[in-house]
Amino acid sequence: MLLTITSSAAPATDLGFLLHKNPDRVHEKELPFGMARVCYPVATDETCTAALIVDIDPVQLIRDRRGGPSGNGFSLSQYVNDRPYAASSFMAVAINKMFGTAMTGRSKDRPELAGRPIPLSIRLPVVPCRGGEQVLRSLFEPLGYDVAATRLPLDDHFPDWGESRYFDVTFTITAPIKDALEHLFVLLPVLDDDKHYWVGADEVDKLLRRGGDWLAAHAQRELIAHRYLRHDHRLTRAALARLIEADGSTDDPDEAQQAHDAEETVLEKPVRLNDLRMDAVVGALRDSGAQRIADLGCGQGTLVRALLKQSWVDRVVGVDVSWRSLEVAARRLRLDEMPPRQRARVDLWQGALTYRDRRLVDFDALAVIEVIEHIDPPRLPAFEDALFGGARPRTAVVTTPNVEYNALFSTIPAGALRHRDHRFEWTRDEFTRWCAGVADRHGYALAISGVGVPDDDLGAPTQMAVFTR
Repeated sequence: MLLTITSSAAPATDLGFLLHKNPDRVHEKELPFGMARVCYPVATDETCTAALIVDIDPVQLIRDRRGGPSGNGFSLSQYVNDRPYAASSFMAVAINKMFGTAMTGRSKDRPELAGRPIPLSIRLPVVPCRGGEQVLRSLFEPLGYDVAATRLPLDDHFPDWGESRYFDVTFTITAPIKDALEHLFVLLPVLDDDKHYWVGADEVDKLLRRGGDWLAAHAQRELIAHRYLRHDHRLTRAALARLIEADGSTDDPDEAQQAHDAEETVLEKPVRLNDLRMDAVVGALRDSGAQRIADLGCGQGTLVRALLKQSWVDRVVGVDVSWRSLEVAARRLRLDEMPPRQRARVDLWQGALTYRDRRLVDFDALAVIEVIEHIDPPRLPAFEDALFGGARPRTAVVTTPNVEYNALFSTIPAGALRHRDHRFEWTRDEFTRWCAGVADRHGYALAISGVGVPDDDLGAPTQMAVFTR
């Protein structure tokens, strides 16, 4: 395994003081699973590169386990696997062992440097990433990184075998070296979605200690905690509770979201808007001829449940950024009680709408129901690219509130929005202009209609766009 960290802050050789490793020497440390070395292939005033090289002995890994090299019978995968080559929890351990002092934010010889942001370029030639580039970007870009990622083929000599789950990645950022090392230490096992050692309660403390101030505010903190703690729900809940407390909030954000959703439901109930919306969306999907459908921003699975009742639907997948919402959806759908044939028709995936997701490219139709208004306006181009540029379904159905109709809700103050988490709500003209631009840029035909009983002057309470190609 290889990790290189390059600084261009003159004099660049100050990187050696920050990492506590003299560029004139090769530094070695024996690890339980092999050997770690730090050397400097380049060390000038203009550019300095530190390389962490980790040699893993697969046989030593097996010998260190209790019960001998093959306690459960011989398995070739115990000896032949990707661990010696791919950045994983082994690399995270090596970072801690070789750069542990740097991760504390101290520099004995250059104390003034320790907290100073410097331009860094970090390269990992082989990074396993469960969930693909979308997950990779969703973890690092919110922290301020520019991410350049190239997916590696399964075999250079046999291109027909397709692409692998591994990426050659370069991260660039201007930040204190301590922050960059902590990000790598926490997020490499998250990308791999695996750890080579047993996870207990002390891992929660380690996650929060290394997560510092950044993890509590990270949009993907649920995913990070869930994977870092090896999908242990008890530990994940404990970590998230402590993160919420550290974030200075007494409210669980998912519980707050559910409360706000309930407020909106009560508001719209007199006009049966949710029922009418589900009927309109299911009808549009049926008319499109779609059989494989994904609901993006599925929340607690209302549309997924409605689609499962339709005999013409072969497969339906709900996608949401919140693990908590997906867990609620799984319970409401009773996935664990479904007959095998019905269970094979449905799945729930974690994912963010503003990043391309290769899993979505084979679906006939994608539904985005009352979701776009929760996206910050500067992120709408990323959402557009992910949906219409990346997934490119034959049909996309998008609904959003009509802000003009809000004047007819007596409980909404003038100028207020229907949901406290809405970033915006569009007029009919604004929605039409956005949809027309999307359709023109990506080669879709467009049909816009209203959902609910329309007012002569203010239109229908919900707006629906159907994109087809």
